[in-house]
Amino acid sequence: MLPADVPLCHLGPSVLLLLQLLLPSASAFFPNIWSLLAAPGSITHQDLTEEAALNVTLHLFLEQPPPGRPPLRLEDFLGRTLLADDLFAAYFGPGSPSRRFRAALGEVSRANAAQDFLPTSKNDPDLHFDAERLGQGRTRLVEALRETVAAAKALDYTLARQRLGAALHALQDFYSHSNWVELGRQQPHPHLLWPRQELRSLAQAGDPTCSDCEELSCPGNLLGFTLLTSGYFGTRPSKPPGKCSHGGHFDQSSSQPPRGGINKDSTSPGFSPHHMLHLQAAKLALLASIQAFNLLRSRLGDRGFSRLLDITPASSLSFVLDTTGSMGEEINAAKIQARHIVEQRRGTPMEPTQYVLVPFHDPGFGPVFTTSDPDSFWQQLNEMHALGGGDEPEMCLSALELALLHTPPLSDIFVFTDASPKDAFLTNRVESLTQERRCRVTFLVTEDPSRAQGRARREVLSPLRFEPYEAVALASGGEVIFTEDQYIQDVAAIVGDSIADLVTLPLEPRVVVAERPLVFRVDGLLQKVTVRIHGEVSSFWIRNPAGLQTQLLVEVTGLGSRGGPGGPLPHFSHVVLRGVPQGAELGQVPLEPRGPPERGLLAASLPPTLLSTSGPFSLELVGQDGVGRGLHRVAPQPCAVVPVLLELSGPRGFLAPGTTAPLSLRIASFSGPQDLHLRTSAKPSFALTSNLSRVHLEQNESAWGRLWLEVPDTAASDSVVMVTVTAKNGEASTMPPTHAFLRLLVQAPAPQDQLPAPAYSTDPVLNTSRPAFHFFTSVTQGGAGGGLVGNPWWTTFGVMLLLLGLGPW
Repeated sequence: MLPADVPLCHLGPSVLLLLQLLLPSASAFFPNIWSLLAAPGSITHQDLTEEAALNVTLHLFLEQPPPGRPPLRLEDFLGRTLLADDLFAAYFGPGSPSRRFRAALGEVSRANAAQDFLPTSKNDPDLHFDAERLGQGRTRLVEALRETVAAAKALDYTLARQRLGAALHALQDFYSHSNWVELGRQQPHPHLLWPRQELRSLAQAGDPTCSDCEELSCPGNLLGFTLLTSGYFGTRPSKPPGKCSHGGHFDQSSSQPPRGGINKDSTSPGFSPHHMLHLQAAKLALLASIQAFNLLRSRLGDRGFSRLLDITPASSLSFVLDTTGSMGEEINAAKIQARHIVEQRRGTPMEPTQYVLVPFHDPGFGPVFTTSDPDSFWQQLNEMHALGGGDEPEMCLSALELALLHTPPLSDIFVFTDASPKDAFLTNRVESLTQERRCRVTFLVTEDPSRAQGRARREVLSPLRFEPYEAVALASGGEVIFTEDQYIQDVAAIVGDSIADLVTLPLEPRVVVAERPLVFRVDGLLQKVTVRIHGEVSSFWIRNPAGLQTQLLVEVTGLGSRGGPGGPLPHFSHVVLRGVPQGAELGQVPLEPRGPPERGLLAASLPPTLLSTSGPFSLELVGQDGVGRGLHRVAPQPCAVVPVLLELSGPRGFLAPGTTAPLSLRIASFSGPQDLHLRTSAKPSFALTSNLSRVHLEQNESAWGRLWLEVPDTAASDSVVMVTVTAKNGEASTMPPTHAFLRLLVQAPAPQDQLPAPAYSTDPVLNTSRPAFHFFTSVTQGGAGGGLVGNPWWTTFGVMLLLLGLGPW
């Protein structure tokens, strides 16, 4: 850790290189927890976003007592770190998983941080309230909030969270980049969120605002005036004479008179000349973020707002059903399990929030049916019958892709079929989409791959024809279960078990070895253990035996809710890396705590040999609980070192029918040389052209391209377009392709409506009529997952993020 008061000139060149890799060239409140390596004690965009969301969620829970449970009491949360797991346990009941809520906050936080990295946003002063473009910044901020509301009402919550992250970034930047704090203001700007209120007392083009400051810390460089201003960053636009700079190590304009700057992004003078006001700026940014969340709550209503942030312990239920003539038993089994889930969970916190149903046969698939009403879902499912068809293969992966596009993240999808896929060419794209959506896919197949008879076939089929299902299941953390018609109803019971609150335990060895037992460890935090064995098994028994270093960050969730106050917390000592699927151990890496123990942040340096690992690998967390008993957790999805990063970004705002939308593509190579072939597609099939189809990159080189998406006049308003870019390294390469996905919303132009004033208090947890004021330190606890982080500066630095939960995966 670096002391906050160490000037950059006193740091060695290797440390400066590290900081340049860690931080973006554009500056704002630092993006996320990784930034704390550069400026310990700073409050980041991630902190502000998550703390505001947790406070508003607590306010929502306090105002709406849970059905069948005692109401929450404010005093139970005072003086405590506010955790998502604690909130959900108090409101929905002990053990209620908060994974989807945490994942939704993660989407918002990543979109917030991306504003400092994406080429279309990082140098735009309007998106950061830079260069005295305060009126323009307010316009863009309100547009982003309006787009959030429109996307949420169109039920595209992924897009809504992206626009919300962009809006919160700009809003929070205002208090760090302007002189609002220096003017002595103690409350957020009263007109920033409402476009029809005029921004007054703004500095004009000819008004000098700053004096020269040659030191890193510049507490007195603002001239004595009462006008609102903000600093210039970089060279676009250039800084006029007498105007303030943003300041800090990355700001080229700060070396031009008047030197110095006024930003309050961090506690470090090397990055923030007004570092001494960082906490005041963060406090106002937090209050303003709470205002924005409450504004969205008033526009969407409590139900819509809860859907936006996935404030529920339940997941969705998605079925992909083969409806050809041989599938009668399988469809009946799906109906029985769906009816069981609907009846058992109706009216409880674990009632599915959304139901998705996608039929398929050959040559068709779809349409997709989505609803939040269990009776409508049951009626739609009950009307499905096995009719026609009967030959193999079928359009299974096309239907699964359609289900993934309409299923909320962190959900389970169940595929019922007795045929191999006709569209196996979609395997890699569906694998990537399962990981992008973090959905687990389980295939229930009544066609054993070793059988040579069964349904009619149009061609001689390979015994390996089910490998696409195996690949998708492995990538998503699911499984493929082969069975027979007479057993399908028993096997289908896995549906009810899989949407429950599960963790995954590692097996040793990972594959069956003759005469050697499979060992798993049961710890004190588990409530029950389910062992699934499928295949040709005659008998079994269960016995109780009584270079540039890659940084790994582990966030352990559920620590604070697993014991009484003051009790000993679980301790994790190391992480084990294993090859997938064989399970061969690649190495063990010790873990070191970062920050307070209850936050559950652990870090490790991975061996350089890992970067040469071409295949996927899994991550196990090993430690002990509070009384010394062993703990093991394994991430449900494998990780991989990706050689190529694709960044796909679109225009701000919506797509209008009858227009052409420019898209921006960045390709970065982390191993070289590479000859990459690029493919693009859009769903629906809008015309899509690109100026880049092939590119040669050496190690650590990047290339940029442009795409143009033509939106037809007939495009439906409030419809979603998914653009996919795929990069593959040559024809003979064994490396899998890399994909980038971009969701865009089509909306016809409409008169600009005004966002109303919030109907809720901006106080974090109290009504503003009370004099007391309470802040909570928040920790958003990530659900389990693994892989290279998508943010470009993380990936360039070789950083991996693993989120392992003590509770749900």
